[in-house]
Amino acid sequence: MIFESHAHYDDEKFNNDRDLLIQELLSGRICTIINVGASIESTKMSIVLAEKYEHVYAAAGVHPSEVSELNEKTFDWLRKQTKHEKVIAVGEIGLDYYWDKEPEVQKRQRMWFERQLELARECQLPVIIHSREAAEDTMKVMKKARAEEIPGVVHCYSYSPELAAEFVKMGYYIGIGGVVTFKNAKKLKETATRIPLTKILLETDAPYMAPEPHRGERNHSGNLIFVAEKIAEIKGISVEEVEEVTRQNAKNLFGVL
Repeated sequence: MIFESHAHYDDEKFNNDRDLLIQELLSGRICTIINVGASIESTKMSIVLAEKYEHVYAAAGVHPSEVSELNEKTFDWLRKQTKHEKVIAVGEIGLDYYWDKEPEVQKRQRMWFERQLELARECQLPVIIHSREAAEDTMKVMKKARAEEIPGVVHCYSYSPELAAEFVKMGYYIGIGGVVTFKNAKKLKETATRIPLTKILLETDAPYMAPEPHRGERNHSGNLIFVAEKIAEIKGISVEEVEEVTRQNAKNLFGVL
């Protein structure tokens, strides 16, 4: 059984078959799904899905590219959502300089990243961190916020194996998804080789980042088997061991029994 640690089934790409797909996944090899908020609206929908399905949980947070939504009023609303019994993380939060190049926009991202880290500390929840083309500033904000005291995962990891080791030293897990199956994903494969399996989480980022042999298609949690197989191949272990250890990792991080 596989623990899906990061998906977005609230996305419009699932509008035609959302419920049927989730039911099929949970009756198959997927034991648990975390639907991750990326905006105020997607956080609302994530909670709705978590309320509907016993084995779906929600993360409440605002993605760096959506922080224009945040102000004291909406942040207070977000704080209240962290009290919901099915909300088990603050996320996804962080920095994304791939799309946002303007210094003022990046400054705003850093401010709200720090605020959401502090929210996680306040409500004693783990964080799901998004970081794209912002490695140095991500680490700076995390160190300023003493993020080593806040458990979490660096989702959709895309940096060097050396930086992954630094995150692991801080107590963080590394989220690995479909990219590890791509032929040109040398850094991620090296990262998967070098960090212990006990610090890896499986994720899809569905509907995005589908693995080979489904690259370019709509992604879903059923494709995690291809990620597990690739990690098993890289580490020279069985797929069953990858599934079991990463499932326990996710349970430990998110407090899911």
